[in-house]
Amino acid sequence: MKRCGHGGTGRRVALRSLWRRLRGSSSLLGRTTRLESKIVDALIVIPARISSARLPRKMLADVKGKPLVVRTFESAKLANAGDVVVACDCDEIASAIQNAGGKAVLTDPNLPSGTDRVFAAWKKLDPEGKYKFIINLQGDMPFIGADFVRSAVEDIKKTNCDIFTLGTPIKDDSYLRESVVKPLITFDSQNGGRALYFSRSAIPFGGPYFNHIGIYCFRAEGLRKFVGLPQSPLEKTERLEQLRAIENGMTIGVRIISAAPPISVDTQEDLEALLN
Repeated sequence: MKRCGHGGTGRRVALRSLWRRLRGSSSLLGRTTRLESKIVDALIVIPARISSARLPRKMLADVKGKPLVVRTFESAKLANAGDVVVACDCDEIASAIQNAGGKAVLTDPNLPSGTDRVFAAWKKLDPEGKYKFIINLQGDMPFIGADFVRSAVEDIKKTNCDIFTLGTPIKDDSYLRESVVKPLITFDSQNGGRALYFSRSAIPFGGPYFNHIGIYCFRAEGLRKFVGLPQSPLEKTERLEQLRAIENGMTIGVRIISAAPPISVDTQEDLEALLN
């Protein structure tokens, strides 16, 4: 499943600003969740591949002394939103996570998508069906805020949706970029509703536009159904995996959070901006 992206000078400035804030406040990422009780029926899975077309071996890229995937793992732990595991395709990533005190599960390197990798890890870890909610958290968002992660889990429990995800308002012209995925939402409250569609095009006509965030909370039965479905026509057209769910009648809830979207590291330029 694809997610939004930032580009150009604005993104480089945002990355540098974020890192300065993180260095200045050790509690920034988890400030509203440290006192929250742990969600015991949820599993957060971070899919991580060693290969990447735009930034080879990016999961092991050094981010101020730690591999990028370890930073993402630590951010996920701060949310206290469930057990956290990294679903990886090689021993190098597994060792990096284990050396940081985390849990990693080796999965088939030839799996076709991150969601398939999430499913494979869940099946290995949970044969008895302890977890009722499975979160697919993209591994290249090293400093995703704890509130984002926890919100996806808490919000799906208030609905009957198969999948739940998040978005943020777009306040500039980034909606014109195809790398920024826009959800089309039918709102049932001020802050969210149900996704009718996701597109790389600017939808709906005239706005308002929202920025899709790469985190998906599945009900266990929903994830099982999703991975059993073939690729759908619109999924292939838009290159967006979540459209497979919509075309097959599954429901995706969306909550809009009034905050800056978490920054992902997709290219060498992104990484250099973060480090500098």
